[in-house]
Amino acid sequence: MTRWQANGLLLLASVIWGSAFVAQVLGMEGVGPLAFTGLRFLLGAAVVAPLAWREWGHLRASDRAPGAREWRHVGLLGGLLTAGVVMQQIGLTATTVTNAGFLTALYVPLVPIIAWLLHRERPDWTVWPAALGSLVGTWLLAGGASLDIGRGDAWVIASSLPWACHVLWVGRVANRMRGAYVLACAQFLVCGGVATAVGLVVEPLSWDGIRVAAGAIAYTGVLSVGVAFTLQVVGQRHAPPADAAILLSSETLFAAMFGAWLMGDRLGPAGLAGCATILGSILLVQLHPLLAARRR
Repeated sequence: MTRWQANGLLLLASVIWGSAFVAQVLGMEGVGPLAFTGLRFLLGAAVVAPLAWREWGHLRASDRAPGAREWRHVGLLGGLLTAGVVMQQIGLTATTVTNAGFLTALYVPLVPIIAWLLHRERPDWTVWPAALGSLVGTWLLAGGASLDIGRGDAWVIASSLPWACHVLWVGRVANRMRGAYVLACAQFLVCGGVATAVGLVVEPLSWDGIRVAAGAIAYTGVLSVGVAFTLQVVGQRHAPPADAAILLSSETLFAAMFGAWLMGDRLGPAGLAGCATILGSILLVQLHPLLAARRR
């Protein structure tokens, strides 16, 4: 696969993820945040299952099947995924698609900070200005007049912590398991099962509601969870890291574009400045270490 083909796959994944924010809002016209999350991740697990089953056969044939320790790690990742997705989904009930897209991306500067705190991995110096820029951008995106952040924005900001922990550990666990598809399918099942079970207890759920949300569940489950993940895995195997960082960060821009086109989201000067500041911070913390390593 050529570099441009790999970049095209990553760009397509970002378009799907950005557009999925709109579907996540529309889907909650029929079901609650927990039920919507659970159903779409169970569907996403079904999409990835054939690839996971084939990979599982290779792992067993080579005597590298995951053990009890790896499965515990998968359970932890599934729990983090559930926490991040559900908090984001709850936030979308009270904030715009544009805000959610940019505020979710706050996990990016959090990842190296958490790695430093938990694993003593020294972060690149750009983490600190990027973290400050993200805070300033969040303040501007919330209106810039005060520190009174809305309820929906607060939920999405809170979701960045489990997202960051998930991103930090998912690569480590995948390397131990030597099975990206098995890991993906298993953590999707954990997320889908937990969210659905809790949703059945605490949220009203009816067949009529499921029919109303069926299109959004199908779009986010098949395309956002199943197809886009696969595109990311394949694309990142062949794309340079700097290309991948930029293209995957464009998810925030596509969320804003689809929010403006389909949901009528509009930002004032402060909001636009906040989006630009957050995006700049994300690119700084992702690209500088890659470019510095290349120069060395």
